[in-house]
Amino acid sequence: MKDLFSAGSQLYQQARPSYPPEVVQEILKHVPASAFAWDCGAGSGQFTQLLAPYFDQVVATDISEQQLQLAPYFDNVSYQLQSSEQTTFAAHSFDLITVAQAIHWFDFDAFYREVVRTLKPEGILAVIGYGLVQVGNEQINQLIKQIYCEKLNGYWDPERRYIDEEYQTIPFPFREIILPTFKMKYQWTAAQLLKYLSTWSAVRHYSEKNNKHPLLALAEILTSDEDELQIEFPIFLRIGKVRTSKK
Repeated sequence: MKDLFSAGSQLYQQARPSYPPEVVQEILKHVPASAFAWDCGAGSGQFTQLLAPYFDQVVATDISEQQLQLAPYFDNVSYQLQSSEQTTFAAHSFDLITVAQAIHWFDFDAFYREVVRTLKPEGILAVIGYGLVQVGNEQINQLIKQIYCEKLNGYWDPERRYIDEEYQTIPFPFREIILPTFKMKYQWTAAQLLKYLSTWSAVRHYSEKNNKHPLLALAEILTSDEDELQIEFPIFLRIGKVRTSKK
């Protein structure tokens, strides 16, 4: 698993969007019990905190100590510095395993071996992600798309393609459950949008290589308009169970 976000941990924790309650409720509908959940690649706990009210115990893991230090405290949550591909957890521990906006960084085969090893027999794996931000203002929306596709072309890590492909091309060797579609919807200020865009790994790669920020032109347009912006993110959600071998 790559660690691309330690350097900007505080900005990431402040600026990344949170998932709507209906996504969590949809996942919970398929979980057989609420004893123990594992949130992998948890970062600063954006998704972990949504699980905490529903489980007796939650463990959240990440390879970034800086990110984990920013995660919120809950009595029933343990934050641990562990790779998702190789853990110290006992076999058949978890009712639910979640990965939110992180699985594209994983070694799929190694992680899935851990999923099969550590899920309870009827446990659930839920993979969650979200795509390119969509802005109600068409001028701003088109400029963001231009930055994403053109200016930052060559600066994205290759794993980003799984986001562009809405997680439909990741390996998923589980019995999959068909689900409804979801979106995240917000009203953001220009400052909130710029903070979020600044968390993109390609923005950091571009800035480091060129010694200038790729969002300057967008920032000039945004700061000239004080109205709040209508923001949407398409959500990707895939849920599955471990396949049982035929006897």
